[in-house]
Amino acid sequence: MTTVKADPVPAALAEPAPARRRGTPYRLASSSWTVPVMVFLGFFFVIPLGANLWRSVATGDALVHGPFAFYAKLLGDAYYAGILAETLKVGVIATLASLVVGYPVAYFMVRYAGRWNGLIVFLLIAPLLTSIIMRTFGWRVLLARKGPVTLLLHDWGLIARPTNLADDPIAVYVALVHVLVPFMVLSIVAVLQQVDVRLEESSRVLGAGPLATFFRITLPLSLDGVATGCILVFVVTNGSFLTMLLLGGGKVTTLSLLIYQQFNVAQDTGFAAAMGNLLLFMALICLALQARFLRREGVKA
Repeated sequence: MTTVKADPVPAALAEPAPARRRGTPYRLASSSWTVPVMVFLGFFFVIPLGANLWRSVATGDALVHGPFAFYAKLLGDAYYAGILAETLKVGVIATLASLVVGYPVAYFMVRYAGRWNGLIVFLLIAPLLTSIIMRTFGWRVLLARKGPVTLLLHDWGLIARPTNLADDPIAVYVALVHVLVPFMVLSIVAVLQQVDVRLEESSRVLGAGPLATFFRITLPLSLDGVATGCILVFVVTNGSFLTMLLLGGGKVTTLSLLIYQQFNVAQDTGFAAAMGNLLLFMALICLALQARFLRREGVKA
């Protein structure tokens, strides 16, 4: 009797292929592609920041009174402490005003704008396409003694006589909000678009009114966008100085305006560098608060 031997099964067919690990990222390019970016950031970001830090601790009064003399002057002197408080006040007021103006616009864009959404976005970003000097002088014309805004307020009986509103501190806040509202609106829109409208409809079906639905459903789910917009507006406000320089009649002095004056008038570069580092530290605190606020698993209603 003849025995027939079966052909051996190839090893590739006998052993199952190892399963691909889930979540393994695909490598599209090597890390060498990041070298030009890192070199650029090193030369034009890291080195200037390091030079600014060195200038604040190793020049001028810092050589005589110690490396932290400029910082002690900033935080210990009553005048400069008042300037710092004014900077924070301007930032907070401009942020809250931008939120009050921007949130209804963002809500309208997401829920009701429809085909007009593109036009609204254009009108929002149009101020950002214009030079800040032109925008500021435009407000000086509108708020001048015989400008259209002043004459209109006088005709309505809201002011006793025409006055130059461009030299009033309120002009600073109006001009700042005019520029900063787009940052707030676009930040909130990006989050509101992800909120399921069926949640609001369910709230209304269960008996909640429009205000209750907004404060219990819509607003909590859009807090990420509100936080991002507030951080952006606050940081940009702290770095603005042309608005305070050209509007307000010199009645609003912030740290950024003082930096400009120290560089161009007093020529005290060490003190100006210390002020710039303080502003940078404030911006880093804001970014850290934003990261802590957004570091959570999903959105909690």
